[in-house]
Amino acid sequence: MKTSFYKMHGLGNDFVVMDERAARLDLTPARIAALSDRQRGIGCDQFVVLRPACREGADVFVRFFNADGSESGACGNASRCVASLVGRERGITSPVLQTRAGLLESEIAPDGTITVDMGPPALGWRDIPLAREVDTLHLPLWGDPAAASMGNPHATVFLEADDATDPRQQGPVMEHDPLFPERANIGFAQVRARDDMRLRVWERGAGLTLACGSGACAAVVNGVRRGLLERTCAVEMDGGVLSVTWRESDGHVLMRGPATLSFEGSVALDTYPR
Repeated sequence: MKTSFYKMHGLGNDFVVMDERAARLDLTPARIAALSDRQRGIGCDQFVVLRPACREGADVFVRFFNADGSESGACGNASRCVASLVGRERGITSPVLQTRAGLLESEIAPDGTITVDMGPPALGWRDIPLAREVDTLHLPLWGDPAAASMGNPHATVFLEADDATDPRQQGPVMEHDPLFPERANIGFAQVRARDDMRLRVWERGAGLTLACGSGACAAVVNGVRRGLLERTCAVEMDGGVLSVTWRESDGHVLMRGPATLSFEGSVALDTYPR
C-alpha cells in the first residue's frame, strides 16, 4: 500500500507534505529522516505532517520536522505552502494553521502570494531558548550575532557588504554551540539599505537552504533591534525574495511570498526504516 504526498517549495526551500487527517501514518523520526534523504528518499529540507485541528478557529494542525527527523515548532515557507493547500482544498482565502508555536493566520492574495502572520518574536534568553542568561542582542559568539525565536531558535550575524564568509563553515559550528540547547538556525545577513537585506541561512538539521521564512523574519526583527532596518524589509535569499514586516502596533511579524506545488506522488512507507 502506498501513501500519497505533496512535494512543495517556497522559494526553493522544499517540503514533503503528508496528510494524517483521516488516519495516522507510521512516521517515526527515523522514517522521516529516511524519506527526507535526497539520495535514498523523496528528498526535502523539511517534512510536514497535517493533522485535524484541535483548537477553535483553526483549519488544520501542522507539525514541522527537520530533515534529520527532529521536530521544529515553526517553518515560515512551509506555512505558506500548507495555507495554499488548505485554501485550495476548502475554497477559502484566509486559512488558519494550528502549530506548536500557536495559531498562524494567513491571507491568499489574488496573485497567489501568501501572507502569514508568524506572531510576535520571543526575545528573552529562556524563550529562545539559550543555555544561560546573556544579552540576546549581542551573543558572546563569533560574529556578534543577535538571537530571536520565531517558534524556533535563530541567531543572525550581520556581515559587512564585502564579507565572503561561507555559511557552510561557520553555520554547523554555531548550530551546535552549547549556548543553544535545542541547536539553532544561523542567518548570515548583509544590510544593503534600511529596507533591503541579503540573507543566507544555515538551518538546523537541514544545512544551507535556498530560503528560510522564519529565518528571514528573525533577521528583520534582529536588524530592527540593532537599528539597522526599517520595520518593513525585502529579504533576498538564494531562492528569491520575501517581504517581512515587524508590525509596531502588536509586535506581530508578517511574511509574504509565493508557495509552489511541484508535484504529487505516492510512496511505500514500509520500505523505509522505522
